[in-house]
Amino acid sequence: MRARALAIGAGLMLAAGLAAAQPAPASGAAPAPASVLPVAPAPASAGAPLQPPAGPISPVVGLPKVELSVGGGEGDWVGILRVLGLMTILTIAPGIVLTMTCFTRIIIVFGFLRQAIGTQQSPPNQVLLALALFMTVFIMQPVWGQVNEKALQPYMAGTISQEVALDEAVAPIRRFMFDHTRQKDLALFVQASGADKPKTEADVRTWQLIPAFVISELKTAFQMGFMLYVPFLVLDMVVAAILMAMGMMMLPPILISLPFKIMLFVLVDGWNLLVGSLIKSFAR
Repeated sequence: MRARALAIGAGLMLAAGLAAAQPAPASGAAPAPASVLPVAPAPASAGAPLQPPAGPISPVVGLPKVELSVGGGEGDWVGILRVLGLMTILTIAPGIVLTMTCFTRIIIVFGFLRQAIGTQQSPPNQVLLALALFMTVFIMQPVWGQVNEKALQPYMAGTISQEVALDEAVAPIRRFMFDHTRQKDLALFVQASGADKPKTEADVRTWQLIPAFVISELKTAFQMGFMLYVPFLVLDMVVAAILMAMGMMMLPPILISLPFKIMLFVLVDGWNLLVGSLIKSFAR
């Protein structure tokens, strides 16, 4: 044991002498790495709180930027007003379809037909509206064709200005409304507006022509509705007289006459006659 202790002491003294014999490193020189292998950071203990990273956090790369700016020039305001005008026209488009086309007469006649037959929900409103819209497109096709040829296509080609295109587009529609407006109805709104008596159609304002056209369409639609009611009313009266003669006064006549009215309308091909009459009523 004593020999082993003497050997260990001699080794330690030899190592200390070699370390003292090595020269000291120069100033500014990087110290030699203590170990070649990288040292992994010590894991945090389970109970220690997480520390936030030092320094600012960089934003996420790749997010889009949205910028909204409104210019103050005159051209920018003109563009904004044009967009506003277009949105206004799109908003009142259903009213234009109802008041400046043949849609009013068609849908009212369809309503009278359904009431005259006695079917409350057949055909449904969606079917009648769809048929009325397609008939409106069919009947107004010549008018809209002139609008497209004289106003829309030249304006898109840049040959006419916006004001000229608007005047050219209104002219065929005014012609259509003049053809189906009674002079008495037109005179009513001209006098109510306090304007002078127009000498020509060009002197009549569009805002005077539109309501006159609407009430003229209402009158024509009611006349056609009366003609539709007469045959079905006669059939109801015949059925009611037969029931009273048989002593069945408590039985509603409409309940018995409904199948006969439907059969009568089908046998005479009522839809063909009605749609054909509506189309011919707008022929000029």
